[in-house]
Amino acid sequence: MKKLSPAHLALAAVLLAAIAGCTTKPKTVAVTTPPATTAPAETPAYVPPTPTASPQATGARPGSEQDFVVNVGDRVFFDTDQSSLRPDAAATITAQAAWLVRYPSVKVRIEGNADERGTREYNFALGARRAQAVIDLLVSKGVVPGRITSISYGKESPIDTGEGEDAWAKNRNAHTTIVSGAL
Repeated sequence: MKKLSPAHLALAAVLLAAIAGCTTKPKTVAVTTPPATTAPAETPAYVPPTPTASPQATGARPGSEQDFVVNVGDRVFFDTDQSSLRPDAAATITAQAAWLVRYPSVKVRIEGNADERGTREYNFALGARRAQAVIDLLVSKGVVPGRITSISYGKESPIDTGEGEDAWAKNRNAHTTIVSGAL
């Protein structure tokens, strides 16, 4: 059995703590495939559910972390080997920016992630580019840069440990985590 390095153990402890602190239930997601008439076969894009409920309907206290997750959305998805924002991701990040402007004491961390394919180094760099794409749009929409930090987990922190395109599509994401200031 291979021994884990102290750095891997520390990462595992952080991830376990993050998972243990999660208070939301996983959402059912839909995977869309391109129409049969598209040019060369493209990877199906993972499309997350669109938050539509009002804070009152969900019981989420306005300005709370639950309000942000349920009513705005805390994760955006990317196409294979891409760090450019898809239209659905840009819409979610625009909503995040509006929420963050409304609650100026909230600080966030953008966590860039990649699927398991590719080298560890490549995926860390890709995760960093994905996080930066989110930061750039948040800042362009009025969020003060000093309220945002980022980290790349590369392929080290999958949300779906399965094999195949469905799992990989979920793992190609940037996650916005509230680190302080929420009600």
